[in-house]
Amino acid sequence: MGFKASILTLYPDMFPGALGHSMSGRAIERGDVEINAINIRDFAEGKHRNVDDTPSGGGAGMVLRADVLARGIDSLPDDNRPRLLMSPRGKPLTQSRVRELSEGDGVVIVCGRFEGVDQRVIDGRNLEEVSIGDYILSGGEPAAFIVLDAIVRLLPGVMGNAESGEFESFENDLLEHPHYTRPQEFEGREIPQVLLSGNHKKIDEWRKAQSQALTQERRPDLIQARNTQKPRK
Repeated sequence: MGFKASILTLYPDMFPGALGHSMSGRAIERGDVEINAINIRDFAEGKHRNVDDTPSGGGAGMVLRADVLARGIDSLPDDNRPRLLMSPRGKPLTQSRVRELSEGDGVVIVCGRFEGVDQRVIDGRNLEEVSIGDYILSGGEPAAFIVLDAIVRLLPGVMGNAESGEFESFENDLLEHPHYTRPQEFEGREIPQVLLSGNHKKIDEWRKAQSQALTQERRPDLIQARNTQKPRK
């Protein structure tokens, strides 16, 4: 059984989009991944099939209705897949959370729109709010692409080299070391000699030192978080 992703969106034609190409596209073709986009508007009622309404208490924008979205969620199989709501107020997505999601049977992703989603459906349907960064998008669809791309590449058999997913940024709370390839000299810049030495112990030491230095320079918050973590048993 492949990884099954159900996406609740007002724009189902956006999917699979970029996910239909490269590694994720091949995974879809093989049946390793199933991406099913469901139109939230299909669960609206009335002549105009309204999915949103004005915010209670006043204010700008519109709010996605709880009853409409709840019917969409309830139309899905009653399984144990995590239900994610893409939201700028959500918990920041991390590589460790992505890896946890990739180890399950699939995921349900709700793509928010307008000013937000009625809190009652968030609470009533146990939606996990997830953010991909401290900025605002026009809707949750681009964020859903990012979440799914991050998950799919970690599924067994998707990456050609399984080690590619183990030695990269954030896997060990550090940024990844610099990479080099041919030619040996480019515009006066040469590949560090240690990488050409054939001494794998020294190469590993160099890469670890580079990762530490890059992380300290660009993401000191990761170093701080790493230093405050409880020792793993």
